[in-house]
Amino acid sequence: MNNVQNIIIIGMPGSGKTTIGKALAARLGRDFYDADDVVVEQEGKSIKDLFAISEDCFRNAEIRASETLAAKEGIVVACGGGVIKRTENMEILKKTGTVIFLDRTPDEIVSDVDVSMRPLLKDGKQKVYDLYDERIQAYRAAADYTVANHTAMDEVVDSMVHLVEKL
Repeated sequence: MNNVQNIIIIGMPGSGKTTIGKALAARLGRDFYDADDVVVEQEGKSIKDLFAISEDCFRNAEIRASETLAAKEGIVVACGGGVIKRTENMEILKKTGTVIFLDRTPDEIVSDVDVSMRPLLKDGKQKVYDLYDERIQAYRAAADYTVANHTAMDEVVDSMVHLVEKL
């Protein structure tokens, strides 16, 4: 793989994007960025505060963060779960990155994640299933590759490292 090409990880809230992304970046010797953290840093407001204004306000901030991240080289990025809701995000990120969909079933997410700690999932476990149904096709369409997150973290990271090495 071209070392300047970014690795962009997309997937459901609770799918492991940040945890796996950090481990992948460490294994590859790359810098890691959480796109939501970039939004907060650039906007000077929490995600909760941006959503309180409107979801559009947050999604517009997400586009600006995507532009910032796409301008970097050789990084690993964990995107927010809704990044695929705006096609501009994926167009921007794909200019300098390979997009990997980290696929984890709703059953696995609800059994492993405290949904009350996730802003979009605060309405309960059913919301995870509804979001998955709503977004799965968009995740698959946006992804260059899909990696299942159904096993131990080290195995998932190994799969991603092998995939990246082939690029």
